[in-house]
Amino acid sequence: MHIDDSLPSEAMAKAAATKNPLRKMYFWTLHWADTKYALPALFVLSFVESSFFPIPPDVLLMAICFSAPKRWLAAAFWCTVASVLGGVLGWYIGWGLWETVGHPIVNFYHGEAVMESVRGWYDQYGFWGVLIAAITPIPYKVFTIASGVFQFPLGLLILASIIGRGLRFFLVAGLIRGFGPTIKPFLEKHFELSVILVTVVGVVGLLAIKFLGH
Repeated sequence: MHIDDSLPSEAMAKAAATKNPLRKMYFWTLHWADTKYALPALFVLSFVESSFFPIPPDVLLMAICFSAPKRWLAAAFWCTVASVLGGVLGWYIGWGLWETVGHPIVNFYHGEAVMESVRGWYDQYGFWGVLIAAITPIPYKVFTIASGVFQFPLGLLILASIIGRGLRFFLVAGLIRGFGPTIKPFLEKHFELSVILVTVVGVVGLLAIKFLGH
């Protein structure tokens, strides 16, 4: 597989040229995606994001697919595997380390108010409630930790994670693979707007949890 060696220097030059921290992160990520450590970095990011880390793996997943479109299937696969394993870690944090580890994480994401809603959502919708959580932009770490706190069946969480997170990551990678040349200029030109839109979707998702949980 041929990788364009000019991309990393171009991306890093753009990162150095901008003072916007969001754009710096985007171009730095694009550079990282074109190294031999791209998939290991994606695996680690996806794993930790499911239990405590704030940066979603979608950013690096998209960058890898932009940089090397032929790797989109492998990138989506390993992103999904790592996310599922990270979700298991989140479950164990909620189950056995709630006071020392889980509670500070949930508090950091201001997730205390939705903890009971998560349980109500699960009680009402069961597997489907967990599956929806796996697909939406709602911080999945809050769900994985809550699943351990309320002792949801671990197998149920794993199954929902495989389906939900797999659907999300393969959809993202597939869209970039199919429409990358069209989407990339828009993302670079309107990156701040894209971040705002993702944030808005996340807020709507949190409101949906509270609504469905009552």
